Amino acid sequence: MHLYNAWLPPPVATAARGEAAAFAGAVRTAADAWLPGDPDSAYATLKWISVFDLFIKAKSDIAPEDVQAVVKLGLEIFHASHNKFVVQIKWGGLLIRLLRKHGKRLSLDVQWRPLYDTLIRTHFKRNMGPEGWKVRKQHFETVTSLVRASRNFFPEGVAAEIWSEFRPLLENPWHNSAFEGVGFLRLFLPANSRNQDHFTIDWIKNCLDIWDSVTNCNFWDIQWASIIARCIKNSRSVNWDAFLPLLFTRYLNMFEVPISSGNGSYPFPVEVPGNTRFLFSSKTRTLSKAIAKSVVYLLKPKSLAFEYFEKLINFLEQFYHPSNGGRWTYSLERFLRYLLVYFEERLQHEQFGMAVEDHDQSYLGKEERSVFVKAILKLLDRGQYSKDSSLAETVSVATSVLSYIEPTLMLPFVAKNFQLALETTTATHQLKNAVTSVAYSGRALLLCSLCSSQSDDSSVVDSFSDLVVASLSNALLGMDANDPPKTIATMQLIGSIFSNLAAVGVSDDVPIFLQSTTLSNWLDEFFSRLFSVLQNLESSSPINEGYQSSFMSGTFLVEDSPYYFCMLEILLGKLSKPLFNQSLKRIAKFVNANILPGATSEVGLLCCACVHSYPEEASVYLVKPILETIMSFFEGTPTTGYVGRVVADKASTKAAISPALETAIDYYLRVLAISISYAGPVLLNCKEELNHIITSAFQAPSWKVNGAGDHLLRSLLGNLVSYYPIDQYKPFNCHPIGNIIEPWGCSKAHQDREAEMLNFPPKWHDPSHDELSFANELLQFHFQSALEDLLTICQTKVHSETGDEKEHLKITLLRIHSALHGVMSCLPEIRPSYKDGRFLEVESTVFIAGSAGSTVGSSEMREKAAEFVHIACRYLLKERTDDSILLALVVRVIDALVNYGSLEYQEWSSHVQAWKLESASIMEPPCNFIVPFHAQGKKRPRWALVDKANLHSTWRCSQSLYHRYRMNADVSPSVLMINLMNDLLDLSLHNYETVRSYAGRSLTKLLKRWPSLISNCVLTLAGNLRDPKAPEHVVLGSCSILISQTVLRHLTTDSVSLSSFIMGILESSHHESLKCQKAITELFVMYNIRFSGISRSFFKNPDKPGFLSLISQINALGFETSGLHWRYNLMANRVLLLLILASRSESGIYSQMLAKIAGHFLRNLKSQLPHSRMLAISALNTLLQGSPHKASTQDSKQSVDHPEDCNISSTEEILNEIIREEGFMNETLNSLSHVHIISDNDGSSKASYGASSFQSGSDKAITYFYFDFSASWPRTPSWISLVSGHTFYSNFARIFKRLIQQCGMPVISSLQTTLEEFLISKERSRQCVAAEAMAGMLHSDIIGNLEGENNWLMVQLHKIMLAPSVESAPEWAACIRYTVTGKERAGTRAPVLRQKVLECLCSPLPHSMATSVLAKRYSFLSVALIEISPPKMSPAEKQYHVKILDELLDSMNHSSAQVREAIGIAMCVTTSNMRLSGSFGTACSPQDLCGDVSMIEQTGNEYWSERLTNGANELAVSIQNSTQSKQLESTSDSAEDSMDDSGQAAAKRMETIFHFIIASLKSGRSSVLLDIIIGLVYPILSLQETSNKDLSFLTKSAFELLKWRILHRPFLETAITSILSSVSDPNWRTRSALLSYLRTFTYRHTFILSGSEKSQIWQTIENLLVDNQVEVREHAAGVLASLMKGIDEDLSKDFRERSYAQAQCIFVARRRNLKSSVATIHGAVLALTASVLSVPYDMPSWLPSHVTLLARFIREPSPIRSTVTKAVAEFKRTHADTWSIQKGAFTEDELEASLKSSPSLSLSYCSTAYALCNSSAL
Repeated sequence: MHLYNAWLPPPVATAARGEAAAFAGAVRTAADAWLPGDPDSAYATLKWISVFDLFIKAKSDIAPEDVQAVVKLGLEIFHASHNKFVVQIKWGGLLIRLLRKHGKRLSLDVQWRPLYDTLIRTHFKRNMGPEGWKVRKQHFETVTSLVRASRNFFPEGVAAEIWSEFRPLLENPWHNSAFEGVGFLRLFLPANSRNQDHFTIDWIKNCLDIWDSVTNCNFWDIQWASIIARCIKNSRSVNWDAFLPLLFTRYLNMFEVPISSGNGSYPFPVEVPGNTRFLFSSKTRTLSKAIAKSVVYLLKPKSLAFEYFEKLINFLEQFYHPSNGGRWTYSLERFLRYLLVYFEERLQHEQFGMAVEDHDQSYLGKEERSVFVKAILKLLDRGQYSKDSSLAETVSVATSVLSYIEPTLMLPFVAKNFQLALETTTATHQLKNAVTSVAYSGRALLLCSLCSSQSDDSSVVDSFSDLVVASLSNALLGMDANDPPKTIATMQLIGSIFSNLAAVGVSDDVPIFLQSTTLSNWLDEFFSRLFSVLQNLESSSPINEGYQSSFMSGTFLVEDSPYYFCMLEILLGKLSKPLFNQSLKRIAKFVNANILPGATSEVGLLCCACVHSYPEEASVYLVKPILETIMSFFEGTPTTGYVGRVVADKASTKAAISPALETAIDYYLRVLAISISYAGPVLLNCKEELNHIITSAFQAPSWKVNGAGDHLLRSLLGNLVSYYPIDQYKPFNCHPIGNIIEPWGCSKAHQDREAEMLNFPPKWHDPSHDELSFANELLQFHFQSALEDLLTICQTKVHSETGDEKEHLKITLLRIHSALHGVMSCLPEIRPSYKDGRFLEVESTVFIAGSAGSTVGSSEMREKAAEFVHIACRYLLKERTDDSILLALVVRVIDALVNYGSLEYQEWSSHVQAWKLESASIMEPPCNFIVPFHAQGKKRPRWALVDKANLHSTWRCSQSLYHRYRMNADVSPSVLMINLMNDLLDLSLHNYETVRSYAGRSLTKLLKRWPSLISNCVLTLAGNLRDPKAPEHVVLGSCSILISQTVLRHLTTDSVSLSSFIMGILESSHHESLKCQKAITELFVMYNIRFSGISRSFFKNPDKPGFLSLISQINALGFETSGLHWRYNLMANRVLLLLILASRSESGIYSQMLAKIAGHFLRNLKSQLPHSRMLAISALNTLLQGSPHKASTQDSKQSVDHPEDCNISSTEEILNEIIREEGFMNETLNSLSHVHIISDNDGSSKASYGASSFQSGSDKAITYFYFDFSASWPRTPSWISLVSGHTFYSNFARIFKRLIQQCGMPVISSLQTTLEEFLISKERSRQCVAAEAMAGMLHSDIIGNLEGENNWLMVQLHKIMLAPSVESAPEWAACIRYTVTGKERAGTRAPVLRQKVLECLCSPLPHSMATSVLAKRYSFLSVALIEISPPKMSPAEKQYHVKILDELLDSMNHSSAQVREAIGIAMCVTTSNMRLSGSFGTACSPQDLCGDVSMIEQTGNEYWSERLTNGANELAVSIQNSTQSKQLESTSDSAEDSMDDSGQAAAKRMETIFHFIIASLKSGRSSVLLDIIIGLVYPILSLQETSNKDLSFLTKSAFELLKWRILHRPFLETAITSILSSVSDPNWRTRSALLSYLRTFTYRHTFILSGSEKSQIWQTIENLLVDNQVEVREHAAGVLASLMKGIDEDLSKDFRERSYAQAQCIFVARRRNLKSSVATIHGAVLALTASVLSVPYDMPSWLPSHVTLLARFIREPSPIRSTVTKAVAEFKRTHADTWSIQKGAFTEDELEASLKSSPSLSLSYCSTAYALCNSSAL
């Protein structure tokens, strides 16, 4: 049994034993309701889902066989419910929760294919259903979560099956299907024990190769990282060492942190469609999670993974430092958090779940744990004072968890930081973080200080004890009313320390700081500080009057966190009796001497903690004095006389009490109310006083005091009748650890020592007979008598003045309200009745046990109250309809009467919010290596477990009552409840917004519990919308109820309500108020986005208004005329569309309506209303199937046997008739052209995906579906900037395609005539729509008469290509791209006309053509070839590639820059397609290809690649030489003009090559072109500074992109050789560029470079330290400084020692006046500088001597002097924050030497440092 259930109040725990049988019964009943032959019976099972959920949340002990039966039933219903979104969402959600909660107890086989089919059918098909986007989103999330929960149950062999299903989608990495494929692979691929055979070394190698085929794509990286992480975690038998270099290279580069001053993120990431990104998670945290998971599970004893992990941390640690924050901080924070989570998870699994034989292979021993923690410690050290609060919190939590794993490493770290924070007075935020860390690690510190076996060094153990003492004493200084964060951290620390102590002050056989004398002094100081804080508090919210104010509203101590009250409860509960009495006297003295209205809640909670700890003593010192004080205040004050008699004394009602007295009474009443919350039976001693005070409070002529009386009465009643734990914070009879520390427990108490906590259940307050008698007396006086008073006031005019009546009503209602809230569900609920009118007692069904306390009163009392309150409500609505306070009180009283159990639910939910802030300070992780005992879950102190058990009991109470009658269909609410429902309905339409909102919330809760009441409400509310005389507030109130999920969900099952609702909205246009129109629109939009279909009964029930009648009603609105407001026109059209789509399952009705509605929307394409046009586009794209005329005449023959074909035929006839109307197509194209709003400045359309520029958010929600379909166009990433634009709308093109496929040649004929006019138009918008229409025609696969010689479409296409205008080139490029786009999922089937289009594009242009036309043609070629799938290229398509590439290679020296760019891009696409196609072994024989270019390799290289790169290096040298020689000449012409023809030709050729490189890297196609790119490294490095500015710009762009590319072997070796050969280049700029590249190159490849390669690179850079150019020398030093951190420790150490020795030799030689070259001295100084700057923020032992030696070179001439100055200034800047600690590393001699040898160097800094050292020495 779960601990929380074992610890329930005894009566509830007894009742809970029958829950297993109740669950089994519910399972049988649900199974009986499901009829496999009737899919609609699934709806009858839905009501049981909330019941099954109850048992899951209640943590009931239910039998595994029953759980298995539910899971099997759920899967059967889920798979049978095609297109029933609600059923699948509900059952899917339940299955997810069951599999997660009880999965380990089940033995199941779950098939993956049905789940995949569900996803494809509902989210990846082109013809989506009508469901709203919220429903669709919820459905998708449910199905994908169900897949994840089911993966462990996939049978053997499924992994191989899934891989073979999705592997083909990954063949073309440049098609969007690859992103879908990897998304599905990540979602479905199981790594459970049954499928381990699939994960072989070869398979992993294959995966890594595919991963590398797409570069710089965050989405792609996340999917593959997650797949690999899953394999690493579960495939423990695989030896991953061979893959470590590749994996860690990936992981390092995926963090995208800035290298040097570079940008951290790739400038041109590969574009992934938004739908795919949404469907398959690609959040930043997912990436960090996958990397952390991989790293943790790669770690094995003696594995190289530890070395790689440490190196990864070395690279990343600098970015955790506060001064290095940026957008990468979030991903790094998540990385740290998930490293911790998975490390904890792994250790826990190893301690409990691993078989003994596995321990030898992968078990992490002490040594491995230590290495891991040491590495993490570097990140914690950097991030502990981060400005990012999430990172600072994560560091504190990590410190806590790791303290239990490796205390000898972590606890000294905590101690050091706390000491540092105390000493650093300038950075006060450090103290808060340090205090938090000590609070989180408090238990570990105490355990270590007592368990000295953990450390051989007793001084270390003593230092932990000292730290606890120091933190407790120093923390008191942090309690400051003006510094909330520090104060809360301090209270958290005190609560943490005392939660660990078994008892305090009981014995003196304990450490000194826990002895009575020490604690007595500490308590005195603590309370002095606390009282000071309370006296200086100011309430953060203004004090509201009366019932509306929150009882716990207060300052930051109460509102911001739960630590204040917990700390007081823990502290006072743990104290020994003498220490408690000492504290109690101080508290009592303070409370009785001070009135602090600004800290009412805080003082009340202080008293409450005292009363809860020792009620008898506290009642003497606190409760009674407060009672006496309040009674003395009431003496002599005027009273109203409204309590106890009906007619008041007129004179007394006019009197008032003074503001000061009012404040004092209110303060003490509220303090008393909070104090007695857990007082128990001790209050019976004060019975008379409490009765007198409560009556006096209600009699007082002050609404503020009345409200305080209300608070006191409900608190008293709750205390008397409720169950609550009374020993929660007291010491309990366990055996303390080391006689001091209280053992903590785990809620999952099943095993051995964990079950020990079961022996210490809480003692519950079980109301005694006397307490219940007192409660009944209070109810009799303040509830029943008040009800009688209420009836008397309303039925007989007892007051002559309206003011008196109002006051009397307020007091009376307030008393009733207080009584109901006080007893909550202990007063039995209103009894329901049977629907047929039987007055028999209705039997309630109890599923789970739960009770708030002992029963008081009876159902009759509540029913009498319902009757009287109904009368009062009617009276108030008639006589006092403008009194908001009275009406709001009535609403609250009705809410408490009818919504039985909701008060407990509110209490539970508010308490849950507090637990969400649960602190790591009261959690012990499952793995504790200090006291070697591990738990199944997190351990908590007993008081926290008791609190959670109490919370669980409260939740059970609310749910047990709520579901008592819901399953019995024959039961309905009583007449009394229906009357109150009608009262709430009227109040929810009131003209005061406050009253409306209160009533609306209450009514919605009532309707949710009693769905049978909804229909009448909907009819009433919809009638209000239709009523032209309905005032504004009635409309607003109606909308606020109708928009609730409860009502909208009901509409799917009730046809009468649905018809009324829809017609109510559509007939509400007469409401002219802006508020009304906004509310109605929001209501419709909410219905739209939550639409989940309509009931089948809507189509079948002949007695009720049906589907066709609703359609005719909508048509009768006349929205086809211009009489209806445009928004209502839009709504009516949208409803039509929803209804027709929802009727698809009813073939008879659907076929009857389809043609008519499709025709209607076709006409709407030429509507004058822009929004109607947009909706028509959505509608036609969804309704038109477009199949009969497709591809060939054979396919279009209709079969008489298929009724849908007849339906298509009738649709075709109606659509053709409309299309043939004169001028129809012209008007339509004109209307659609108006949607394209062209911006003047950039030529692009502002309307992204339709005319969003003139659509508000709500309008867009009406016109668009969630998304048209996942296969959105374009189907390949867009990266060609020459033809980029957003003016081509693929959904427009799809309409024309569908129309042509549906109706055949008449559409083409009609379009031809109209298009001829549009094609010659100068207007850009008309060109846009012409391009869309042409695209639809060309992609429709209707060949008809077009096969003749006069191919109209091709002629037009040729004209477009030759047109001189380039403004509309982006639209026509998109048109061509759409035309050649491949069909089917992976785009592998070519459209019929693709070949003709390629022929047209390949035909050469006349020589006289303008360069812009030529550039346009090459761009058209590029976009066309992008859409061709290389793995499936036909021989003809390969022939086109060859022909095009021939032409491109011949044109590389073209005179136009624009043409050269287009040629470079086209070459990239052509060559990459050919390469990828060749990799699939589908290369053609030479005979199949004509022309000069062949795919066959000749002499080891492809001939075209030779032609492309041949002589490029020589060209680069000649351009460089030409530039240098021209710079030496003094001519008047520009350098470029003075170039000879050969130089200009070389520059042009190089430009084309650079365009090719940029396109290759930018497009992500470089993976197949790496050999060519690497062969061009020298030109990229050497041509960044030439006289040709365009060439230089292109070179720099290529260089920036190249820096991001990761190279793998064998390309890596070639690249290194090519790069390092540039070191001897005579141009110093080339050498500088080489250094820039090496910095990023070495960082990116550090894990895959061999030791010799690193050494070679290092030596190359080191040689440049003595370069003859100053800029190169300084650059080399900067690069070395960055490389010394993490690249190779041995290289770094060797360099550091050599450079120091060399600098010393030079310094000695200079003192002897021996000559050395400037470059030699400067190189030595720069080497020292690199060493010094390689460790910012740290102070390793070698650094002081290096800084000192560096400073001695200050007397050298420039540039050496300036280098020294800058280096020491940077050292000063980075070490300033921690100088107080790090100063000790310098000896006095070193500081003195620095001063003497560098007098002009930052003297103040050195002298300050010297002085500090001297003072510290003293």
